Amino acid sequence: MADNNEPFEVLDLEAIRRGNSWLQKVFGDISKQSAAKQVAIGGATGWVSGYLFVKVGKIAAATLGTTIILVQIARHKGYLQINWSKVEREANEVRREIRREANRNLSKLQHIQTFFRQNIFLGTGFAGGFLIGLAF
Repeated sequence: MADNNEPFEVLDLEAIRRGNSWLQKVFGDISKQSAAKQVAIGGATGWVSGYLFVKVGKIAAATLGTTIILVQIARHKGYLQINWSKVEREANEVRREIRREANRNLSKLQHIQTFFRQNIFLGTGFAGGFLIGLAF
């Protein structure tokens, strides 16, 4: 039987929902900070994002390239036969589904545009930091 006197940690979800998370305590409302602080925070997060984007992108490109080479070798050796008409039908279905999803997600894009208009310094700093992160 479990001992009912064991200590446990209570997670205050209400405080997180109110915006009192550790991130909110550290940064507060960034849009109310000075322009320099917004640019610095945006630049730092952009740099980290750009750096990680490059690293993950290289791994993804290497994996995709290796897969394409292996599929071509398997097809050349006769281990693999591709039904191109079925591939074309599936690709057309996926294309239609992507168009539907893009039309549904148009409002999300408008929310992102509104966010960047309201936080122009943060967005500019992020974009600059992202480009710097791509260079590393």
